[in-house]
Amino acid sequence: MPADTPLLDVRGLRTTFPVGGTDVPAVDDVSFVVRHGETLGLVGESGSGKSVTALSIVQLISPPGRIAAGEVLFDGRDLLRLDERAMQSIRGRRIGFIFQEPMVALDPVYTIGAQIEETLRAHGLAHGAAARRRALELLDAVRIPDSTRRHGEYPHQLSGGLRQRAMIALALSADPALVIADEPTTALDVTVQAEILDLLRDMRQAFNLALLLITHDLGVVAEMAHRVAVMYSGNIVEEGPVARVLREPAHPYTRALLASIPGARPGSRLHAIGGTGPALDQRPSGCRFAPRCVSRFEPCDRMPDMYPVTAGHDARCFLHDDGARNGGRGLQ
Repeated sequence: MPADTPLLDVRGLRTTFPVGGTDVPAVDDVSFVVRHGETLGLVGESGSGKSVTALSIVQLISPPGRIAAGEVLFDGRDLLRLDERAMQSIRGRRIGFIFQEPMVALDPVYTIGAQIEETLRAHGLAHGAAARRRALELLDAVRIPDSTRRHGEYPHQLSGGLRQRAMIALALSADPALVIADEPTTALDVTVQAEILDLLRDMRQAFNLALLLITHDLGVVAEMAHRVAVMYSGNIVEEGPVARVLREPAHPYTRALLASIPGARPGSRLHAIGGTGPALDQRPSGCRFAPRCVSRFEPCDRMPDMYPVTAGHDARCFLHDDGARNGGRGLQ
């Protein structure tokens, strides 16, 4: 396989759920790549489709939801064509997953150490005393203090920060090539959030990982990611290098997100995005953001494509389509 081939290549992914007797896409025509050793930040507000995208990649969409179209190429293999037995050899072994709620993701009736050791045994990586040694090494690697004692404790005996560290150790236990981290700092206080982000950055370098980091926090993306993909209402609306997207946002939604971040002088009004995101079954037929967009104009009644802004930086907006921009008449 050529050296420049992406580790993960998602193409035209569409995942639907039945609403009122009709299959409605929660994720619609989503495409992106994650290269070896890089971090891609997938950012957007709640309900934008970030977590559904992540679960679709590893075929963990529960019925009646279903993956209706697309390809998920991982190391050149389309994961969507694999049966459940084949996927079990991919999940955990080649793709690790850090869930946003470790108290839910971790099994409450098994100790932390037992869960890591079971993962090692399931993938044929270590057994018996060797599995225990490896589990302790992983707990030390994620900076859990007194790892021998914590190895024998249950999830409810750990603080939120330690549970998240244990979740990271579990995700890394089979030495995956890619880790998907779904809101890994949710519900943690600011100090612990910073520690977890530092840990993820160090683990990416130490284990030579690619990381798909899902978050609603642009600050986290700025600190952690090489590239960013911005999601809105099931679509990726902008993608590019982090510094470029944050410095020169090309989509009105990205600009509005950045403008809404607190940080102006004390006492000044916060900038909010007008309106609300559309319900799954009430999305406009054209640009999903058009009803809330201050830059909308006539072509926005149609769904835009992804248009190049600069090299490697694309936006799903007619403002970057020369034909639409020159021929359309602005509404505002």
